[in-house]
Amino acid sequence: MSKKSKKTNIKGEALRPKELKKHILFLFKKNPRKRFNPRQIIKKLKINNTAPSVHSALEQLCKENLLIEAGEFKYRINKYTSGDVKVETYEGIVDMTLSGAAFVTCEDLSKDVYVSMKNLNSALNGDKVRLVVTKVALGKKPEGVITEIIERASESFIGTIQVSKNYAFVIPDISNMHMDIFIPIKEIKEAKNGDKVVVKITEWNSAENKSPVGKVTAVLSGRNKSDLAMKTILINNGFDWVFPDNVNKEAEALSTEITEEEIQKRRDLREVTTFTIDPLTAKDFDDALSIQYLENGHCEIGVHIADVSHYLKEDTLLDKEAITRSTSVYLVDRVAPMLPEKLSNELCSLRPNEDKLTFSAIFEFDKNDKIVNRWLGRTVTHSDRRFTYEEAQEILEAGEGDFAPELKAMNRIAKVLRKAKFKNGAIAFEAEEVKFKLDEEGTPLYVYTKERKDAHMLIEDFMLLANREVATFIIEKGKNEGKEIPFPYRIHDSPDPGKLADFALYAKQFGYHINTDTPRSIANSLNKLAKDAREKNELRMLEPMAIRTMSKAEYSTNNIGHYGLAFNNYTHFTSPIRRYSDVLVHRLLDKNLNDNTFRTSKDTLEAQCKHISKQERKAMAAERESIKYKQVEFISNQIGNTFKGMVSGMIDKGLFVELVENKCEGFIPFNSLEDNYRISEGRMKAVSTFGNKTIKIGDILNVIVVKADIEKRQIELDVV
Repeated sequence: MSKKSKKTNIKGEALRPKELKKHILFLFKKNPRKRFNPRQIIKKLKINNTAPSVHSALEQLCKENLLIEAGEFKYRINKYTSGDVKVETYEGIVDMTLSGAAFVTCEDLSKDVYVSMKNLNSALNGDKVRLVVTKVALGKKPEGVITEIIERASESFIGTIQVSKNYAFVIPDISNMHMDIFIPIKEIKEAKNGDKVVVKITEWNSAENKSPVGKVTAVLSGRNKSDLAMKTILINNGFDWVFPDNVNKEAEALSTEITEEEIQKRRDLREVTTFTIDPLTAKDFDDALSIQYLENGHCEIGVHIADVSHYLKEDTLLDKEAITRSTSVYLVDRVAPMLPEKLSNELCSLRPNEDKLTFSAIFEFDKNDKIVNRWLGRTVTHSDRRFTYEEAQEILEAGEGDFAPELKAMNRIAKVLRKAKFKNGAIAFEAEEVKFKLDEEGTPLYVYTKERKDAHMLIEDFMLLANREVATFIIEKGKNEGKEIPFPYRIHDSPDPGKLADFALYAKQFGYHINTDTPRSIANSLNKLAKDAREKNELRMLEPMAIRTMSKAEYSTNNIGHYGLAFNNYTHFTSPIRRYSDVLVHRLLDKNLNDNTFRTSKDTLEAQCKHISKQERKAMAAERESIKYKQVEFISNQIGNTFKGMVSGMIDKGLFVELVENKCEGFIPFNSLEDNYRISEGRMKAVSTFGNKTIKIGDILNVIVVKADIEKRQIELDVV
């Protein structure tokens, strides 16, 4: 029998699943413009299959990206993946617009791809998708169609529930999600009509105008508006503030006992002077330093890190939850931890006067403060003292107090490490860290910037050393064996040449020269800018712009070094309580110590690195949102008050001004000023119509707070 007769001679048959799929697809290919439902397909093919079996085949073809659900139980051909001609596809991240359309950023394309609302295939903001480019017009962004959702940015959303007799809908709060979520009545939990709820999607629908299906996981009863806003920020960025019950149960079952058998497997350092230095509000102490003097007169300093991987076993519920989160999220008034409290604040926290299991990097320094020996391995330690940064700094400045000689010796060596780092070409930019003093209700009382002193930098320098040396150990081991050992590195590429050239031209308008000849000359120019910006206000505006020319640091198995730190090899080893990357590093490092060699799948590890990097970016976005919210909340109680502000930017409609005292940024519309202004070319200054008044970037103005819109995170100012 010919192939042709096989396709047509099926009348009255009940086809097996594989044959059924083949004939259904053939029907759609013959009718590329038509849409069919299961009963229409049965009638067209004249087969004896049931409607449910045909529906099942259709769903499978949708999963294989060959058909697309078209609403009203109908389906249509996916012309971009079902044709005889192979269509090139791209992967990218969705950036939704308020109109409901989106732009997709693809690594392999120089321009973002525009996707209309009808071609989104249910994709939402932040989703990782596969798409095809369907149209490219000269001078315009390419247009495309999303053919597959590879990874959802978030499965949970916050919104207002509307309850009917037999079902409910949740209207999401985020303005760029243009679909309501259908909730079966049995899945509304205790929610009542009008409640603010968290809903988790259980079934996505790609058909146009068809809602996804979800279930209510929590009814929000924030103690106040700010509390609700912080929870919303977490959920909208793909994080949760609570752990599933089964994860908490697994954590609570972990033993707190440190057995003698376990101690025997480790280097015992409990008698060595050890202490932690952390922020005043810290509860999870994941790093400690130790110091002792050896018989040869050398100084031995240990960097001791909580041995999270001892408790966090691979493929457990705890481990799966940890890698899903990948990071702790630090908002202004709370932390959404990567690990449950039993681990983060109890088992793994290096609390004073308690024996703890640790993973250590120990360094021997000679009398000239040069490293002459390095040891890596598992240890048991005992912290003698918990310092806050303020306490440690006070002792360093006074020269007396608990462990004063030890702190002074560590500080001296840290400065040697720091000097060498900058001599090698490290970048000295330090973004100002905004902090808040909150009352018991979480309301901001005042805003300030965190000041970095020797105590902060001491800890940072020894953590950098440990991270660098762990990465170097793996690199050297691989070279000695003649074969790479896959490992998660923390990498930072050199600045983008195009962005750097644009920035150099912009800086020139300030009379500032950026030498872009070599990586070292770039670093020297940027370091000089960082130093000069402390003395000249207008140059301070260049600092954040210079930082934006830099590539983003990320995790990768492909070690290209860390440009910003001027390290050839670098990883993250020192914070496994709050970063999953460090957990991976601990596990792989342990398997490659003591003459052992272990090589994991590089592809699998690279996929984990990409996921962790993505989660890190989302956590940073959540942190920035929380800071902006609290800044506007603080300013909302300052209406009518005056502040000194520095002009930080300009657009055609007005000026951006950063308040000097608290770093809050507001906007002054030009139409609120007495004169009319126009922006000069380069947006460096605004000149009044008659040319007798000029406002420049970096100018200090006396401004009054006119309005603060907490919902929109906007502050309006006026010139006094």
